[in-house]
Amino acid sequence: MREETLVIVKPDAYSRGLLGNILERFERRGLAVEQIRVSISEIERIDAHYPTDEDWLTLVGSKTIEDYKSRGRDLVGELGTDHPLEIGRLVRSWLSDYLASGPLVPMVLSGNRAIESVRATIGSTLPITAAPGTIRGDYSCDSADLASSESRPVHNLVHASGNQDEAAREIRLWFPDR
Repeated sequence: MREETLVIVKPDAYSRGLLGNILERFERRGLAVEQIRVSISEIERIDAHYPTDEDWLTLVGSKTIEDYKSRGRDLVGELGTDHPLEIGRLVRSWLSDYLASGPLVPMVLSGNRAIESVRATIGSTLPITAAPGTIRGDYSCDSADLASSESRPVHNLVHASGNQDEAAREIRLWFPDR
């Protein structure tokens, strides 16, 4: 099934000069680059990238709470709250601030089951657990506990759409002329 998806090379990958390596991984996998550009400080677009609905924010906050608890960390002491929605809003602001911190490269990729193929190529959202041979597994070892201790999101090099609805929304956002 041929489909399109959105990938964003984040500021951590861009600043380390990994764009070429990342593009090569996708092309070797058989994915085609349909559109690509460099984005600098598109604050409104970055803000619109991450969902604002309470379900998504609560899910993000709940994952953060689980991570803190599994590591025996002081959630309220470090984040000032234990409410999933509030924590989700905090994490969302970290994510938006990070995308705005430097150049990033949004791109539309296409190919057979492109969403699934891209996600397999990039590896686990948490680089510390990403398999060797994936982009995140080969180029990063960041972790949620380190990121949280520094009040920032995990630096995981790339964003990739998670499903067809998300891909369609994100492609329209980053490439409105498509």
